[in-house]
Amino acid sequence: MMSYALDKPKTAQRQGPLAALARLLYRRPTLYLVLLLTPPLLWFGAVYLGSLLTLLAQSFFTFDDFTMNVTPEWTLANYRALFDLANLDVVLRTLSMAVSVSLASAVIAFPIAYYMVRYARGWQKGFFYIAVMLPMWASYIVKAYSWTVILAKGGILYWVFGALGLKPLLTALLALPMVGGNSLSTSNLGRFLVFTYIWLPFMILPIQAALERVPVSLTQASADLGATPAQTFRHVILPLAFPGVVAGSIFTFSLTLGDYIIPQLIGPSGLFIGTMVYTLQGSIGNIPMAAAFTAVPVVIIAVYLSIAKRLGAFDAL
Repeated sequence: MMSYALDKPKTAQRQGPLAALARLLYRRPTLYLVLLLTPPLLWFGAVYLGSLLTLLAQSFFTFDDFTMNVTPEWTLANYRALFDLANLDVVLRTLSMAVSVSLASAVIAFPIAYYMVRYARGWQKGFFYIAVMLPMWASYIVKAYSWTVILAKGGILYWVFGALGLKPLLTALLALPMVGGNSLSTSNLGRFLVFTYIWLPFMILPIQAALERVPVSLTQASADLGATPAQTFRHVILPLAFPGVVAGSIFTFSLTLGDYIIPQLIGPSGLFIGTMVYTLQGSIGNIPMAAAFTAVPVVIIAVYLSIAKRLGAFDAL
């Protein structure tokens, strides 16, 4: 008993600082939040923002075409060069592909997401979730290389078009300017198909989450008031689910805008922003011009995110 009485104050003394700290954090939730968020924010600021700001600072440096050296002499020549016809063509080509992929993904994803929410039950819902997410588990490189085989002249798509007697239609599509090429694997159409396939799950899931929040009673009330299914979709379902479409487009648009692997493997030889940065930095060593090109998607995405926020996209994520 005497030993227990002597040990008790020591135990209380050992627990004192921890208990005091716990009481302090309980009384000051702001301090607790600051201590909790400081380590990841420091990591984010040092690793991500620090490297990004360093890269953007290098976009003002000077590159000597004769000596192939970079000197820290500040200039705006790199940003003026972005408006040259060849460089502007790269930006517009990338931007048009990103917009096209986002629109096509939304058109394909909406009926899939709607069926998942309104009609799939039990094992069917689980099957659709697995079917949508399973491609995301596969390696991105493996999927891209697989599509080079699928789109080749001896690939399965050519066999399907031949079996259905649609070879003339495929030939007509490949003959269109800005769309076709010698084959699907060397055409903008093939590149568009691969982009849409790979980023489609990123569009389906936000739309599905937005549709889950649309009450069934609203569609029933619309039908009771005499609205046709098309009117119900246009005036009730689509406006409420549109933030999910915009949220999904953030992924499809930004991922297409910055990708450089698919443009290298599939499609014609025209450069995208990602491949241009890779070429300038890796092959030529013109890091300032590569950094200037890197600023283009940063600015475009910043503008796009501000528009998406106004459309309620962040509430749908």
